[in-house]
Amino acid sequence: MQVTSHVRAPLVTGGKKLHDVTEDICKQVEGKPTNLWYFAFGISVLALAYGSFCLYKTWTVGLGVWGLNRTVGWAWDITNFVWWVGIGHAGTLISAVLLLFRQKWRTSINRAAEAMTIFAVFCAGSFILMHMGRTWLANWALPLPNTYGSLWVNFNSPLVWDVFAISTYLSVSILFWYVGLIPDLATIRERATGISRKVYGILSFNWSGGAKDWQRYEQVSLILAGVSTPLVLSVHTIVSMDFATSVIPGWHTTIFPPYFVAGAIFSGFAMVLTLMLVTRKVFKLEDYVTITHIESMNKIITLTGSIVGVAYITEFFIAWYSGVEYEGYCFINRATGPYWWAYWSMMTCNVISPQLFWIRKIRRNIAATFVISIIVNIGMWFERFVIIVSSLHRDYLPSSWTMFYPTMYDIGDYIFSFGLFFTFFFLFAKFLPVINMAEVKSVLKSSSAKK
Repeated sequence: MQVTSHVRAPLVTGGKKLHDVTEDICKQVEGKPTNLWYFAFGISVLALAYGSFCLYKTWTVGLGVWGLNRTVGWAWDITNFVWWVGIGHAGTLISAVLLLFRQKWRTSINRAAEAMTIFAVFCAGSFILMHMGRTWLANWALPLPNTYGSLWVNFNSPLVWDVFAISTYLSVSILFWYVGLIPDLATIRERATGISRKVYGILSFNWSGGAKDWQRYEQVSLILAGVSTPLVLSVHTIVSMDFATSVIPGWHTTIFPPYFVAGAIFSGFAMVLTLMLVTRKVFKLEDYVTITHIESMNKIITLTGSIVGVAYITEFFIAWYSGVEYEGYCFINRATGPYWWAYWSMMTCNVISPQLFWIRKIRRNIAATFVISIIVNIGMWFERFVIIVSSLHRDYLPSSWTMFYPTMYDIGDYIFSFGLFFTFFFLFAKFLPVINMAEVKSVLKSSSAKK
């Protein structure tokens, strides 16, 4: 009986050599920006400018310009904060967790995912600063005594835990991202001339590419991966405790920590797909971000989307099984109340659409993947909106029931975050290698090996 060995799909196609990898990835840094890049960058700057105007009005006039009221004290601001933090989760997962598990398919997408994480956390932090109203007092959230030296932050509050968790997450993510950039910056340095050579030389810390450099690089990468892995679980767990430690129906539930973590990975991978599908097309990187990478990410989206769907069902079951009248009404109100459209949009986008990836043809189809990745991110935004607004707008007293309607400043501050994110991402994609050359070169030989 003849036994045929399984051939794993190559991670890099096109018969690339080491020199080809350097040329293909460096040319987008060394060449002039395309007209398409200028157009997209211009739109993101315009969005940032309009959002900055709305942000200026928010800080100078006050939070009264938002649609908040005495019943709905959290709305678009915290919805967007949780949404952006969730998007930032996939970068650390791809970089750290998959590195520890020796998953080589991460090599072509980890750089963009890490950058996305940093920019998304910046956007999330901006909403915290917006919500403070008096942003110049932001230092009061730090573990320092106030001006009079008599008051400290409340260490029992999850809002303070957020400060520690997110600042730690951001610091480690920036460090991880920059350490991975150093060998590639040295490669660009050797190809550059004039002032560019000096700038990339400073940024690369005089990397020589010797054996000692690579040994330390790998050691630091593994240490940072080990430090980062618990952050994948801790950050969104702590964000969920902003809600779970309250006594508000719809929030006071122990399922929130794992549910939020799964949702964060779910939305984060969807955003990575959205960005990478565009990047691979614009920069002609189809040989590096292959169908194998896309299919692997779609499998994770299918898994985490299924976990999120089970969490939705579990929430309804707990509300019924607990026998708590207020809890039961909260979930009935979500599905049939004034915000029913948001709830069913959430269910359609997050539960139904990812199940299409069980079909191999759809899972490997670029157009379908791009559309579904956008649908997932829309659905995850609706999830956070449903959790926050529909749980608040009808509280224990019917006399306090009210609706939340966003104003132009709510929407404008949201546009600001998109402008900030894409401005940073376009600058990153132009001036830094969007794919990790060193790691891609390490998988060239094994990418088509028989297993």
